[in-house]
Amino acid sequence: MTTHGFTLTAEGPFDFGASLRFLEDWPATSALPSDGRAMRFAYCAESDWLPIGVTVTGAPGGVAVATTRPAGPGIRGEVARILSLDVDGAGFAKLGESDPVLGDLQRRSPGLRPVCFWSPWEAACWAVIVQRSSMLIASRIKQRIADRYGAKVTVDGRTHSAFPPPVSLLEAGGLGLPAQKEEWLRGLAQAALDGVLTAEHLRALDPQDALAELRALPGVGPFSAGLILIRGAGAPDAFPGDEPRLFAILREAYGLPEDAPSAYRKLAEAWRPYRSWASFLFRATSYGTVDDRD
Repeated sequence: MTTHGFTLTAEGPFDFGASLRFLEDWPATSALPSDGRAMRFAYCAESDWLPIGVTVTGAPGGVAVATTRPAGPGIRGEVARILSLDVDGAGFAKLGESDPVLGDLQRRSPGLRPVCFWSPWEAACWAVIVQRSSMLIASRIKQRIADRYGAKVTVDGRTHSAFPPPVSLLEAGGLGLPAQKEEWLRGLAQAALDGVLTAEHLRALDPQDALAELRALPGVGPFSAGLILIRGAGAPDAFPGDEPRLFAILREAYGLPEDAPSAYRKLAEAWRPYRSWASFLFRATSYGTVDDRD
């Protein structure tokens, strides 16, 4: 099969190996085949909702990318967003100089940037599927939906199932989920087709406006809205404002009082313009099989 290649260069510290290790540890992607050298996946590109296979390997100063079909600016931008290479990260390391707690995390995971969902659409579906479930179980359910309704793409000789695009999910039969979740997913599919669940749209908004718009979608609460904006659209400077797990981590790390939401917001203000990145580093230390709930 013919492949098409391009490179992406990082501005600021970046370690592709750290991204790979994160994917291996994160329950949502722990089932992805990994040889410790390459990231391989298939998804439906937001730019046209057609399936594409992607292989990413480390390269001097960034990554080398091979795709199963020609990659125009839209797909290049999507792969860059997935790896947070569409953001100049040169100033992020400086935050750790003034915040020793964050600085310690940066030293423990040098060059780790947020690794995003393949699209905000997939992030939104994950946010619904994982509600009141463990991430490991939700990952299996999401994979089952992809295997049943998604396109098959061969990446480096191995078949991958791309999670179905919105129109396919609208037309799909039973998804093996509770009726309420299936109803929510179909509502999200319509929102994606309407252009609401796209990185371009969400990142063009002020983060607080984007979070409010997302919370108005079916099945999307405060936690889900933050996940879609930060780990779906890849917005680099958003703070969810209502995420119990993150707040618990910050409370332990900084000795913050439990009932003082303003303390968390004040702390996050010092992380601008990388509030999402800092939150990601703290949250990445806590992945496991506990419930994610709205």
